[in-house]
Amino acid sequence: MNILEMKKISKAFVGVPVLKEVDLTVRAGEVHALLGENGAGKSTLMNILTGVHTPDSGQVIFDGEDITNCSIAESEKKGIAFVHQELNLFNDLRVYENIFFNKELVTRAGRLRKQEMIHKCNDVFDRLGVSIDPLEMVEHLSASEKQTLEIAKAIFAEAKLLILDEPTTALSNEEIDHLFEIVNKLKAEGTTFIFISHKMPEIFRISDRYTVLRNGEFMETGNIADTTAQKITSVMVGSSFSTAEIYHTRPLGDELMSFKDVSGPGFEDIVLSVRKGEVLGITGLQGSGTSEFLQSVFGELPVFTGEVVIGGKEFRNNSIHHAMKNRIAFLPANRKENSVVPDMSILENMYISEHTLSSDKPIIKQDLELGKYGVQKENLNIKAATPHNLVVSLSGGNQQKVFFARWLNTEAEILLLDNPTQGIDVGAKAEIYKLILKLAEEGKTVVVNSQEIPELQRIADRCAVFYSGRIVKLLSHDEITEHTVMMYATNAVDVEEAKQL
Repeated sequence: MNILEMKKISKAFVGVPVLKEVDLTVRAGEVHALLGENGAGKSTLMNILTGVHTPDSGQVIFDGEDITNCSIAESEKKGIAFVHQELNLFNDLRVYENIFFNKELVTRAGRLRKQEMIHKCNDVFDRLGVSIDPLEMVEHLSASEKQTLEIAKAIFAEAKLLILDEPTTALSNEEIDHLFEIVNKLKAEGTTFIFISHKMPEIFRISDRYTVLRNGEFMETGNIADTTAQKITSVMVGSSFSTAEIYHTRPLGDELMSFKDVSGPGFEDIVLSVRKGEVLGITGLQGSGTSEFLQSVFGELPVFTGEVVIGGKEFRNNSIHHAMKNRIAFLPANRKENSVVPDMSILENMYISEHTLSSDKPIIKQDLELGKYGVQKENLNIKAATPHNLVVSLSGGNQQKVFFARWLNTEAEILLLDNPTQGIDVGAKAEIYKLILKLAEEGKTVVVNSQEIPELQRIADRCAVFYSGRIVKLLSHDEITEHTVMMYATNAVDVEEAKQL
């Protein structure tokens, strides 16, 4: 019996289609894996199911009832719960207060029935087979306990269908085992799950059936037992994108950076060598540790253990300023939050890092800065009417070029780029790719973190693939394909190897 049928669902935002007549059928009491690369349309489809978005066309039938135009509150009342990757908990409230938030039990006089709420919390935890103190502050819970609390909230609300979005990202192997025990226990009681994950071993371990989306379209559905990790990966990726002939080989210099058994928050046991003038790509699923690794090299996050050698000298980085003085630059992800200073002009945004380093020369000479701006504007092809306009007046691509110029003005020799083309249109991306290769030809060393494999095909000499905080494969340029990267990034390789035993 089908508990959910989503038929011919289409959705566009600002005229851009993100779902094109997508079908999804989920049977009652199963764990159904919803698969696809980033941007495939999974989140939009689930947001339509839970009432966040309204479909432009199509029909949603849940538990035999048409809920096509349900609100968020209505979908929750019908028994649909969405456990997001970013957990929706109040850290400064107690466990029982989170479960009963906006559903408090009160007496006729309006007083809280605290003991009754605590008792009901314990009943839910007993059902899940977990031991969590209802009086504990949520901020003191482990990642696994918080994940369990989210599921407990859904169970308390009598959810029939739970959507788990990348539920294991922040969990250890032991905690994942415990989560899956809970899922299997609830499944045996008749609860249905939609499981969203990129991790192939987990998909094959917990799921009964699967559906694959690609570029907003339905591609395939079937039984997990009837397929392989390699086949699913091929369906997810499809034919490879063209590399557009941007990449070209060139002579590289001697080793400039080396990492020996380096561990930090989100990554561990990194062994890696990077040569002068090299463009090294790093990639992995969200939460794989790639971004944290770059942040630690730049001093934004700590390095716990291991040895980092830069320029032949051991590099003990304990601050961003120390990294900058050693000619290391970092272009962070999420340009809007981490790079843009919105109340400053284009010129001011460009020279802000340079003058952080020149504290012994605090006077800013505008004529000198305008001269530097003119050089960078021409070199980077920055399209701006005047440097005195606010930086937010520029397009995303031109803003990013300003931030490249910001770091080049510091005479940085090592550029750490975290998703440098995020939110940039195709034309501006191509210019950024050419800029990266141009900088490498000039002797700059570039490390690029990206989840877009065609991007790495265009620029990277090599690619380090991360899985669960570790480098699991180092690929040469010719080996960088979407299929190969996804096989290692999802640990599908281990699934295939296990099947051979």
